Amino acid sequence: MLLALDTSTLTLSLALVEREGASLRVVEHAVVGPPQKQSEVLPGIIGELLARHGVALASLEGLVVGLGPGSFTGLRIGLATFKALAYATGLKVAGASSLAAVALEGPEGVPLYCLAVARKDDLYLGAYVRRGQSVEALAPETAMSPEEVAAKLAAAPGAVALGPALGDYRAALVSHGVAPERLLEGPMFPSAVSLARLARIPESQTLEALFALEPHYVRASEPERNPKFPPLPGPAPTARLKED
Repeated sequence: MLLALDTSTLTLSLALVEREGASLRVVEHAVVGPPQKQSEVLPGIIGELLARHGVALASLEGLVVGLGPGSFTGLRIGLATFKALAYATGLKVAGASSLAAVALEGPEGVPLYCLAVARKDDLYLGAYVRRGQSVEALAPETAMSPEEVAAKLAAAPGAVALGPALGDYRAALVSHGVAPERLLEGPMFPSAVSLARLARIPESQTLEALFALEPHYVRASEPERNPKFPPLPGPAPTARLKED
């Protein structure tokens, strides 16, 4: 049994799944959308889901969490919750890209430009291709404007776009010249089930490795970008942004 969670968007996705050889059986997939606050509902929904199926937290094989990119607050809430549970029970935690989870629900064999909202007029983009129940990254995840996303699509005629950002930015992309048929319907949030398919629980995990697990910050947060405030202690924002 695995418990998987994604909080990279305003929609919380929580799944209890069971590995059966090379396949994965979904025991239950719970989805909680806005306006409910994830920090308020998360502890309760985890306990309720496990109780409905008579599963003890400590009996799980491990925990899987979406690492974003996405909402800074949501990512911190999800990862902090799973780190605390792992610390208390000795469970291992694996992370996977939230945009890769979106790609796993796209069509096979074509470039998939998976989009999520970073901030106003700024989108996260992950370029993937799906091959069965796995995905292959075509380029590092990045952030760019809708106009830049449209230009990338124009330069890759076989690519299609999908993901949470299309709810708010479909019209903007069309206005920049993207053909509507290249903007797929759904998924509108990364699925915890897809994360469970992608992640691999490590055979062993030290506390240092557990607490070193961090969200995929493609860019610095708005407070970190504000020149009016002095830098916080610790590594500079650019030092923790992944290059690949």
